Amino acid sequence: MRRFFTQAIPKIGEGFVLSGDEARHILTVLRMKAGDELLLVSGDGTEYLAKIDGYDRDEITLSILAKQECSAEPKLEVTLFQCLPKAGKIETIVQKCVELGIHSVRLVNSRRCVVKPDTKDNKLARYNRVSQEAAKQSGRGIAPEVIQTQELRDCDFSQFDLVLVAYENEQELGLKTLLREKLHSPVQSIALLIGPEGGLELEEVNFVLNSNKNSYSVSLGKRILRTETAGMAMLAMLMYELED
Repeated sequence: MRRFFTQAIPKIGEGFVLSGDEARHILTVLRMKAGDELLLVSGDGTEYLAKIDGYDRDEITLSILAKQECSAEPKLEVTLFQCLPKAGKIETIVQKCVELGIHSVRLVNSRRCVVKPDTKDNKLARYNRVSQEAAKQSGRGIAPEVIQTQELRDCDFSQFDLVLVAYENEQELGLKTLLREKLHSPVQSIALLIGPEGGLELEEVNFVLNSNKNSYSVSLGKRILRTETAGMAMLAMLMYELED
């Protein structure tokens, strides 16, 4: 069933008006009509079954029939701290990580980033549109937020239950070993730090490891992955091992 995001919270048994880009898409692209049913997603993990009652230009009047928790939304909240890659890669990273279940994406500037941060983050709105479209396609109950660029030294990792740094020079601890043998208590929130094309400097890795007692640098295997691949691979492994 088609799903559409709304910032307002619908109420069962009441009328609801949907306007803006989502309404225009329903009317002009999908050409849905009165009597058709759809899902409204409020962004908090809840979805609402609604029926189209009528429409007028770019507004649609709906009846809210029922609500339910989105079954596709993971309980595990994983935040990706992605160091800025070369041009054109962020959209792919956001799209695929949203499909895999990321909770949010934070853009990070580190020492070896080739691309310099846009101080105004002019592309941020586009990245968030990519996130919303990927959330629709994959049946998510939220559209994960893409958050403006921060310097790595300003990132706060203290709030997470587990912090993982993908580090190509890590020789002792692999992600699989950590997840299967060293985690002795459940985790709810996880931070992943992925470096840029040139990798992270040791001082940067140590900064993150010292910011949270549950921080680890991990190897992702025998092969070195590109920055746009590493976050997706790491997220897929986490969801496979830890998601209920």
